[in-house]
Amino acid sequence: MARTYDLHALFSEEELNVVHKKMADAGVQNRSAYFRKMALDGYIVKLDMKDIHELVRLLRNTTNNLNQIAKLANSTGRIYSSEISDIQAKQDEIWKATKEILARLSAIQ
Repeated sequence: MARTYDLHALFSEEELNVVHKKMADAGVQNRSAYFRKMALDGYIVKLDMKDIHELVRLLRNTTNNLNQIAKLANSTGRIYSSEISDIQAKQDEIWKATKEILARLSAIQ
């Protein structure tokens, strides 16, 4: 979509400082993109992805453990109950983190 219209607005120094703070809070560096988003939608949502990264880390750990158990089971024909318990504990941790993230996401309005 070609952008052919140029809009201008004047701000006081205090207003401009507020705009810059809001842009920084939203993690936006492009002022034009910020103004366009605010004018069209009225809001910007910035998600804190730390919890998602932790969830991915837990999933990787569980996947690695499952692969190790599968290799052991294929080579020896045995699986130890302590390994199964470890996987179950990690799965419970993942579900707990997932439920917390979903609860916080559903609270966003």
